[in-house]
Amino acid sequence: MSVHPIDYRYGSDEMREIWEKDHYLGYLLRVEGALARAEAAVGMIPEEAGEEIAEKASLEHVDPERVDAIEAEIKHDLMAVVKGIQEACDGEAGEYVHLGATSNDVKDTARMLQLGDSLGIVEEKLEAVLDALLDLADEYRDLVCVGRTHGQHAVPTTIGHKFAVYAAEVMRHLDRLEELKTRVPVGQMTGAVGTQASFETLGYDGREIQRLTMEELGLEPVVIANQVIQRDRHAEVVTTLAIVSSTLDKVGREVRNLQRTELGELEEPFEEDQVGSSTMPQKRNPMLSENVCGLARVVRGNVGTALENVVLEHERDLTNSSAERNVFPETFLLLDEQLLKMERVLSGLVVHPENVEKDLEMTKGLNMSEAVMMTLVEKGVGRQTAHGLVRRVAMEAHGDDDSLKEALLRDDEAAELLTEEEIEAATDPENYLGTVQQQIDEVLRLAGRK
Repeated sequence: MSVHPIDYRYGSDEMREIWEKDHYLGYLLRVEGALARAEAAVGMIPEEAGEEIAEKASLEHVDPERVDAIEAEIKHDLMAVVKGIQEACDGEAGEYVHLGATSNDVKDTARMLQLGDSLGIVEEKLEAVLDALLDLADEYRDLVCVGRTHGQHAVPTTIGHKFAVYAAEVMRHLDRLEELKTRVPVGQMTGAVGTQASFETLGYDGREIQRLTMEELGLEPVVIANQVIQRDRHAEVVTTLAIVSSTLDKVGREVRNLQRTELGELEEPFEEDQVGSSTMPQKRNPMLSENVCGLARVVRGNVGTALENVVLEHERDLTNSSAERNVFPETFLLLDEQLLKMERVLSGLVVHPENVEKDLEMTKGLNMSEAVMMTLVEKGVGRQTAHGLVRRVAMEAHGDDDSLKEALLRDDEAAELLTEEEIEAATDPENYLGTVQQQIDEVLRLAGRK
């Protein structure tokens, strides 16, 4: 019986598979097999024992239900895995399973394999979101819209500019994920408190055993550790994912705000048979974007727990374990769901140019006040004087419900300084976009689109 929504509602099948219990057991078995091969390579255990353990340390030979039964009896999760492998091995090979290792050598290394595979899925889906953002930035590069600051109309920009800003942010996230690859894919085989004394006592080089084990697993060996891989690495993963999640939240919020009935500039895809409300049949709610924004709250909330897990006592304690069982699958699966939904929103996004134009003209040109002020400065008027003049005219226009252009044309002071043609040009949003199109082009160029 499912309890948590990630069991049935959130996340893709490929991401869920990585975090399923049996799949994690598969990672543990891989680590035990790699350790056996490494120990056989240095002569610590018989070569045939190493091969037998490596062969049998797989879900093909170790039954997850049997491992669960052993754990229920002995009350130790990793020793249940060890005994499961031992039972699967022929001859005396089972006696050599897990020799010299401590539980967290295997569990932490397996977790890093799990994190690495999950980050690969995140990277792939984030690239799909980036592609959708770049498409929108390119398509609507020149569609002039009103900018908004503090929720109020500001100088104009373009719809493409919004999406280019988000695209540049996502490109930085991809850089961050790439940087994680230099710190996250590590494993350890260091023994009870990190000294590797169990290997050295038997006369074998613990660092070499660790190196060979990680080489087979495709991981880097830690330089130093105690009984656990230090949790700054894990905290960095969760924090990075939360930053990605927050960007998706930001994009979703913009879609939601611009889909408001009174604005209607954007609209997320709405399927033919989709129902928006149980009681109001006309509703076309931005439910996908709302879901993305809601899940971000949970993902960000996991950052605090991940940071708390950095602080373990002495050579380790167990306070991180139970927390991580929740934080990692929840964070990855919820972000996975956000990525899926955001790519769907962006790839099917509907833009309504007529509403974009309507909103741009809503204040009758008052949002072009800065452009008029800068035109006056260009003609030699002091900045403060120009600001005062335009502010006065703008307030009069607002009070009289006139356009800024009309108010300027009938103002004696403004008429002495600006011709009708200059006022016309200064109040045209098309003429006050600065370098926004060049900035969009630069983002497209950096993404390989130009």
